[in-house]
Amino acid sequence: MNATAPVRRLTVLYDAECSLCAFLRDWLLRQPQLVPLEPVPAASEEARRRFPGLDHGATLDEITVVGDAGQVYRGPAAWVVTLWALREHRPLAHRLSTPSGALLAKGAVLAAAKWRGAQAHRGQRGTQWGGQVYRRADGWSYDPGRGWSHTAPGCADGTCAPR
Repeated sequence: MNATAPVRRLTVLYDAECSLCAFLRDWLLRQPQLVPLEPVPAASEEARRRFPGLDHGATLDEITVVGDAGQVYRGPAAWVVTLWALREHRPLAHRLSTPSGALLAKGAVLAAAKWRGAQAHRGQRGTQWGGQVYRRADGWSYDPGRGWSHTAPGCADGTCAPR
């Protein structure tokens, strides 16, 4: 990574199965941009092809933004650089990049993570959340009346051998 290279484009990796993440992606795309933002689903084939050196599992748990010269921003720094790319929000990004602003940005990221966790497990009273996101591609499905259920990929007919 060239630390002195200007940022001319940012790729925002977002969780495509998260309603909050999809809402924010759509909101970002409606904003006037000083630096072009390109949303790409986190851990997707495209993300893996474009950024082979990233921990793609971590990009699902924490917002990650990648600059065109290889800069990688995670968590609060990713939100700040994303706001910096938006014409109407660049002054806010500058305020959030101060030490006291960084605390506010971190609080916003933690609040969003807590909301995501609550939404993912709504209706599951008494169930401990293990910190991971349940994904359809991994065999998880949600029924509002029954809650979460898991069928290992390739085992839908019940013929998988036990491990």
